[in-house]
Amino acid sequence: MKVSLLVTVYNVKENLPLTLKSIEEQDYPDVEVVIVDGGSTDGTVQLIEEFAARAAHREGFCVQWLSEPDDGLYDAMNKAYRLSTGDVIAVCNDRLCKPYTVSRLVEALERGGLQCVGAHADLVYVEGERVIRKWHMGEGRISEGWMPGHPTLFLRRAVYEKYGLYDTSYRCAADYEFMVRFLKEKKNELAYVPEVLVAMFYGGTSNAGLGNYLISFKEGYRALKKNRVPYPLWITARRTLRVLLQFGKRNHA
Repeated sequence: MKVSLLVTVYNVKENLPLTLKSIEEQDYPDVEVVIVDGGSTDGTVQLIEEFAARAAHREGFCVQWLSEPDDGLYDAMNKAYRLSTGDVIAVCNDRLCKPYTVSRLVEALERGGLQCVGAHADLVYVEGERVIRKWHMGEGRISEGWMPGHPTLFLRRAVYEKYGLYDTSYRCAADYEFMVRFLKEKKNELAYVPEVLVAMFYGGTSNAGLGNYLISFKEGYRALKKNRVPYPLWITARRTLRVLLQFGKRNHA
């Protein structure tokens, strides 16, 4: 199965080399990297050009990219998906921790059987090389306030074809709404790999401090209501508690 890694960037010259290096280190034999840049002016485009040039000499590894203004992160993610051709799709804006991250998640997906629409794993939040928080995703249900870590999520293309793309009316939680959309159906199962496979850069759209978390949870409540999930307020409260407990563990990671 071809895996498409969707990378969306805008003026991220410092973190992008870490992302691209971790992608280059992957041992999976059929990887497509789709990079959508929002019109960066800090040298990000040059890094993308250099990466694409290196990829041209590697078998089983291809890069598509474009640089143009967009309407934000989720618009860029939708653009990247439309350019992709892979059987499995993953958003990769952070760092893959292991050279076998892609292989491990694809293997888990394939072992999961026909009901398995994707696979996910554990992650850590990092500032530079320092781990500031560990997130054990585990397994659970939406009704328990649980949700897989979107940066670790590898999904069959059929999920996007059936349920659609990211709703750009959300500021922080379009990824959550997207996951609610297909995980509310019990027939859709995810395989879980109990290992840290992704390092997420702290300060992203939904994790840049408590203020953004509050916006994210407000939008999460809206996402649950939109998708007619029972007891949206109760679920949002449980989800909030899960995150607050993670905040409490920050200095002990």
